[in-house]
Amino acid sequence: MSTVIRSPEVDIAPIKPPDLRLQMTSDPRFLTGARGLLSSVCEKTGLSSTSCSQVALAVDEALCNVIRHGYQRRADAPIWINLWVLADSGRGPGIRIVIEDEAPHVEPEQIQGRDLADIKPGGLGVHIIREVMDLARYEKRAPIGMRLTLVKYDRPGVGAAGSA
Repeated sequence: MSTVIRSPEVDIAPIKPPDLRLQMTSDPRFLTGARGLLSSVCEKTGLSSTSCSQVALAVDEALCNVIRHGYQRRADAPIWINLWVLADSGRGPGIRIVIEDEAPHVEPEQIQGRDLADIKPGGLGVHIIREVMDLARYEKRAPIGMRLTLVKYDRPGVGAAGSA
């Protein structure tokens, strides 16, 4: 399982039904709306503008990857986005976002960005997601599809990578 955790206290266990549930098709026309909605919710939960922008960027990259790689650019396949507002337990305000699809399974450890030494456009989505979020975990859904769990806390005085 491919998991990046920037902070050991990141809690990923679902505690309640999602605060926000969005179902969309894999049509790229809906990316702007999904990104804007999630960014607005992040702002309303108390995350800084920097953290809101990072969440929007990570979600946009993840959705683009689902559409491009998972669904091979099909515009009619389902994508589900669930969001939980996380209680401030000394870590600052936070959110948990789970993106699910029905694309073919991929081994989570095979989900890698391209080699950063290979200078060319594109292929940086996975690197960006892992860099700006406190947690990025890919896993297979049963019987089909993938799930990406993203967690972001807005810790005072802490940068995107989780270090002071």
